[in-house]
Amino acid sequence: MADRSALPLEVEEFLTWLAVERGRSRNTVSAYRRDLRAYLAWLAEQDLGLLEVDTAVLVTYVTVQQRSPRAPASVARSLVAVRSLYRFLVDEEVLDHDPGADLDVPGVPRGLPKALTEQEVARLLDQVTGDDPVARRDRAVLEVLYGTGARISEVVGLSLRDVDLDAALLRVFGKGARERVVPLGRFARQALDDWLGPSGRAALEPERWARRGDAEAVLLNQRGGRLSRQGAWGIVRRYGERAGLAGRLSPHVLRHSCATHMIDHGADIRVVQELLGHASLSTTQIYTQVSTERLRAVYDGAHPRARRVDR
Repeated sequence: MADRSALPLEVEEFLTWLAVERGRSRNTVSAYRRDLRAYLAWLAEQDLGLLEVDTAVLVTYVTVQQRSPRAPASVARSLVAVRSLYRFLVDEEVLDHDPGADLDVPGVPRGLPKALTEQEVARLLDQVTGDDPVARRDRAVLEVLYGTGARISEVVGLSLRDVDLDAALLRVFGKGARERVVPLGRFARQALDDWLGPSGRAALEPERWARRGDAEAVLLNQRGGRLSRQGAWGIVRRYGERAGLAGRLSPHVLRHSCATHMIDHGADIRVVQELLGHASLSTTQIYTQVSTERLRAVYDGAHPRARRVDR
């Protein structure tokens, strides 16, 4: 456990993403973990942090790796790990540029995201008990993530003016500051209403706001500042562990589960595209593949003439 905590949260998020959304095996994730630990150690020797890297630094690292006695396949995998990490950080808007975009290394094969079942989502949401301010906030975080399919950065970026409880709508700002309006379902709306009431957010408001903009933040931490992306990720992880979903849950998984469950229940793919804020329909189409895979598995297990007979 101590070994895992030694890595920055951004790297742990990436490794979770690999496992639960890209379907990488435990051995592959372990190998990436070792590769990224070695990369971080090298950065420390250069007196650089993970988010302080430019393309020239990565070119140097590539050269160092290629001159090492490691097998070519191991070197290639380590470079894929580093490049994929930075691509992930850009997608998550942790970085605004990809220092590894021009590196000529093998790509990572695309896999299918692993959504939770509806029963698992219900079990997760049932873990939030009590009506104290923190419980109200945590319930709102989980319900909004699953209920809207919004990205974690979009949820923690919400300001009070972006919430219209009467109309049950949220205004969120996605990648490239693209604005979209998403509906709030009954449970997400109720959770936000409870949080924004006098027994919720108001109880965490400080006497004096420490930073400009915190006063407008929908979600607050226990010190009265805007809840950070890392803080919201920690909320998801904590309740995931309580629900027996440790190692399988991240904010991305709730987003994927929202999309998968909507398509399972007949939602039009273009509606899901709009809800998730995908610029391209091809990005959304992966969820139709997930639903087809689930349909195939259920059919094979249930239909008497679908079952394969071993010969």
